[in-house]
Amino acid sequence: MPRLHWYAKGFCTMNMEFDPEGYQPPRAGLVLLYACVAFLFIVFLLRFWYLQVLRGADYARQAQENRLHQERIYSNRGLIFDRHGRVLAENRPAYCIAVTADDCPDIPASLTQISQWTDIPYDVLEAKFIQGRKQVPGFEAQLLVSDIPFDTLTQIETELPRWPGVSILIRQRRHYPQGPLFSHILGYVAEANEKELEADKDLDLGDIVGKQGLELRKEKELRGSKGLQELEVNAKGRQLARTVKTPPVGGTNLALSLDLDIQQAAADILGEEAGSIVVMEPETGQLVALLTKPAFDNNAFAARLTHKEWEELRTNPRHPLLNRAIQSVYPPGSVWKLMMAGLVLSEGISPKEAVTCHGSIQMGNRTFRCWRAGGHGRVDLVQSLVQSCDVYYYQMAERIGIDKLAAFAKKCGFGNVTGIDLPHEQRGLVPDRAWRRSRGETWQRGETLNVSIGQGSTLVTPIQLASFVSSLLNGGKKLKPSLIANEPPEIRGMLPMSDEARNFIVDAMRQTVEGERGTAKRIARPDAVMGGKTGTAQVVRIGDVRLKSHQMAYEHRDHAWMATWGAKNGKTYVVIVMLEHGGGGSSAAGPLAAAMYTKLFGPVPPKTAAR
Repeated sequence: MPRLHWYAKGFCTMNMEFDPEGYQPPRAGLVLLYACVAFLFIVFLLRFWYLQVLRGADYARQAQENRLHQERIYSNRGLIFDRHGRVLAENRPAYCIAVTADDCPDIPASLTQISQWTDIPYDVLEAKFIQGRKQVPGFEAQLLVSDIPFDTLTQIETELPRWPGVSILIRQRRHYPQGPLFSHILGYVAEANEKELEADKDLDLGDIVGKQGLELRKEKELRGSKGLQELEVNAKGRQLARTVKTPPVGGTNLALSLDLDIQQAAADILGEEAGSIVVMEPETGQLVALLTKPAFDNNAFAARLTHKEWEELRTNPRHPLLNRAIQSVYPPGSVWKLMMAGLVLSEGISPKEAVTCHGSIQMGNRTFRCWRAGGHGRVDLVQSLVQSCDVYYYQMAERIGIDKLAAFAKKCGFGNVTGIDLPHEQRGLVPDRAWRRSRGETWQRGETLNVSIGQGSTLVTPIQLASFVSSLLNGGKKLKPSLIANEPPEIRGMLPMSDEARNFIVDAMRQTVEGERGTAKRIARPDAVMGGKTGTAQVVRIGDVRLKSHQMAYEHRDHAWMATWGAKNGKTYVVIVMLEHGGGGSSAAGPLAAAMYTKLFGPVPPKTAAR
């Protein structure tokens, strides 16, 4: 029988004879153990292959991300200037409180402390923190409180080391050097709310956005775009390096057509009255001034307006948030007769055709009065404008009818927006049969007479009137009123009247200033060519007893209008003055318009100042 040799590592080599009869196979348990070891070894190899080969790149990237954090770089909001380059809106540093969730061991305690620092209720901070966690990763600082006062900052910095995860960030705060002077035009900025965050994916919690005025309308241009940087940190979160991946792009600066000096003059002239003054260049549609009072300080919004301050503004009976030049609608009174004169001429009625004014006309059981109780006698179209005779337009409106009247007025731009680059512009109202039907009512004949003199339900805005008068002067072009310097004129249509009709109205406006019986004599000056039309819009119906303005309650006093143009040394301006409850157009609004031309053209030559 041959000899077989068996070698085992770790044992002495022995010569053994193989004995088939004495051989015993390994036990089953030992075989199972060997199989399990082999299986686990194979699983380990497969797992190693999966991690290193299939997923190796992914895990390498995740490891890199644990070392590199991405952070946004905020862009500078665009500045806003007047037409001469003077700053109307700028940026200043603002100190903000932020919380980094991953570094904050006790969120509730930290929020409680922030509440004590800032007097912001805990519930408000908690809700903002929860909302922000949906957007901001835990390793990033989440802005909670914007623009804290400097004295509060000093206190916080001394206590900050005791509150890990709470930090101070430097952001930007909007500042308006002129305060309330341009508040209705510029508007204001504030933190984006939840609705705005959902609608614009470029916004992050705590971002500042435009809320009103040009800040809102030009938000995209002013905001710019954020950049992106990578921060390399060690295991303890300490920053090692910073790399800018995408630089931020600053917002676009805006140069406005407005003139700071003219705007300030309008504010001084209007004083404490409620109303508005509009100054426009008729050939371009450029606005030189757009002043509304009362106003508000838009810096208060940029500095985190309190709920109490907001309620005081919102409930103020004088409505300081309202931009009266574009958002308030008023009966136009006799300035409406400028449009009516165009209608009369467009209907082929001779301007020389005269009517007799006895001070009123009768329609059924109603008496429709002229503003001059004794009447104007015989008046033609020119004298109807110069002396502002109501009876002339009563009779013309009765002949023409409300359908043609309303259609013509709408083609002149009334009852529609002008397109000015400001939000919430009102359309006004040109009442007609369709409007009455929409209210379930029937049009009455007497309403046509009321509409003919700018009363009844007729409503216009000061900016509409400025646009219309500009169209009379510029060849009939209905230009969009522009607030942006050097913006090409945008023609939105043409007036529905001939050049002859326009020139006739413009000349009648000149005679209204220069004529002995003209109602706009207060703006006359020998060194310029001037035109104007006064308007007194009744708030309550005239009775048999006529009271002076000072004898009436403020809310019952008439609104005062002055629609004017002036030309000197190649420059032409349209100036519209509107005084809420100001009284008579000539006596109340006239001196204000004259003062505006003093600012635009200089003082009236002293030797010929009196006329």
